[in-house]
Amino acid sequence: MALKDRIAFGMSLPHRSPDTIDMSAVRQVAQRADALGFQDLWVTENTLDHVFCFDPIVILTYAAAITTRIRVGVSVVVLPVRNPIHLAHEIATLDYASNGRAVLGVGLGRDNHYTEFQVPRERRIRRFLEEVELIKALWTQSKVDYRGSLYQLEGGRMAPKPVQKPHPPIWLGGGHPDAIKRAAVVAEGWMDSGGSSVAEFSRSVPALRAALEKASRDPAKFPISKRVFMSVHERAEVAYAELDRWFTTVYHNPKGAEASGVHGTPEQVRERLEQLVSMGANHLLLNPVCRHAEQLEALAKIVGLA
Repeated sequence: MALKDRIAFGMSLPHRSPDTIDMSAVRQVAQRADALGFQDLWVTENTLDHVFCFDPIVILTYAAAITTRIRVGVSVVVLPVRNPIHLAHEIATLDYASNGRAVLGVGLGRDNHYTEFQVPRERRIRRFLEEVELIKALWTQSKVDYRGSLYQLEGGRMAPKPVQKPHPPIWLGGGHPDAIKRAAVVAEGWMDSGGSSVAEFSRSVPALRAALEKASRDPAKFPISKRVFMSVHERAEVAYAELDRWFTTVYHNPKGAEASGVHGTPEQVRERLEQLVSMGANHLLLNPVCRHAEQLEALAKIVGLA
């Protein structure tokens, strides 16, 4: 049975790279992934970055405008450094403009994000939880009266409302045990980061399933995903070199190519993807790090979409 008959696959838009990304590559990947039957297109949020990176909402809006079916998502927005009212309006507008295809991934981010955006790190979890509540309220209520310990809003009105009902899905990222527990309670999906190792993913999935069952939610109906930084090439050494360059330059982590990434010939890549499925993934975000249009075609064949 083809991989695509067992789980869903997302595709990364070209958006973060040591090299300049041409918009023709973004257009080609978005439209071809849509035509091939990938479930969704994804980008990250890296506003202050040492490499080239697009703004997520802007580039997803562009992708939505040139496609017809495929969903568009960001994983993840560092929520505590964002204003939840602005973000709620941006995603609601994206969902409206795309006719109900937006997905919002959120996470706590790293310590440097709080320093860079001059937001207190203290009470960041309380801030995060209140922001999720406020965003959902703005998406679903005609008038919002919100009284949190950090956020208050009296008589807040927002339009357009999202097309998706009750609201666009919110996915959580992060492999910390507390993040996994939060995802089981407040989210509609979970995505492990591309920088997280395969070994970490194998430990996170059982913890997430247990947390979902405790929250009386069906793990089989809950998206359990991993972003997979990858390179496929008929010559395995070429694939490894491409992924190694990316992890070394972008993540400053040369060990990531082996611990977290997937690389090799089509047969080797298929074997690694099968391994992630066997660990419990029911969605995989395939994230080529270069040769995006070419790799899209190769990966579609590997998973059975071509």
